[in-house]
Amino acid sequence: MKNIRLIIIIALFLGHQIVHGQGTKVWNNKQCAVVLTYDDAIDIDLDNVIPALDSLKLKGTFYIIGSSPVVDKRMNEWRLAAKHGHELGNHALFHPCDGNLPNRSWVSPDNDLSKYTVSRAVNEIRVNNTLLKAIDGKDVRTFAYPCGDRTIGNVYFYDQLKNDFAGARGVTEGLQTSNQIKLDNIDCYPINGQTTEYMIDLVKKAQQTHTLLVFLFHGVGGGHNINEGLKEHSQLLHYLKDHEKDIWVATMVDVAEKIKTVQKSN
Repeated sequence: MKNIRLIIIIALFLGHQIVHGQGTKVWNNKQCAVVLTYDDAIDIDLDNVIPALDSLKLKGTFYIIGSSPVVDKRMNEWRLAAKHGHELGNHALFHPCDGNLPNRSWVSPDNDLSKYTVSRAVNEIRVNNTLLKAIDGKDVRTFAYPCGDRTIGNVYFYDQLKNDFAGARGVTEGLQTSNQIKLDNIDCYPINGQTTEYMIDLVKKAQQTHTLLVFLFHGVGGGHNINEGLKEHSQLLHYLKDHEKDIWVATMVDVAEKIKTVQKSN
């Protein structure tokens, strides 16, 4: 009986070691990966977020609406951000959202995704890619669904864009291993006024489970009706920096390309 128990204990230990090894190897031999994403190309990104990231030598992904006046007026600053290693992701040219869904009375007729054709949505996203390449010179980036909307009618429009991007970030909450991740709808945690403890607890859970954690921010210290405090955001960044030996903090495109390689090898 003692021998059987010993065999079971050894098997469980070795199983844990194998899972642990596989999980950490995916994330550059660290416990987990964390991606910081910021939507809508707003002034706060350039005024508050990028200086905070740069001060700690952390990289973020900024999902750019091509028609945003902040892109036009501050293009050189976006170009500099890209040179510093931040990703300029694609958030569509006009940020169309489905106006037929609940609580979407704010959606204008011109930007109502439910009135789009699939070809119009695809073409506008590709035009935005051209604009972004003109800013950063890059051919590979990721996409983020405006409002998390993935379909026009019953058609998943991103199916026509899979070869244009390394991956696409959705809005569904979740921590996932590399094998669980769907690159056409990567999970994330939207942040809107949550505490520092909430965010750091998510990071700790990702560390324990060797999973990917993606944060979704809009305003940081103002600038958007979806907002996180400067203090809370700063405390999260400092936690990530203080634990960088255990946490791979990277852009969405770098993580997506890593996941793609791992999934192909399985």
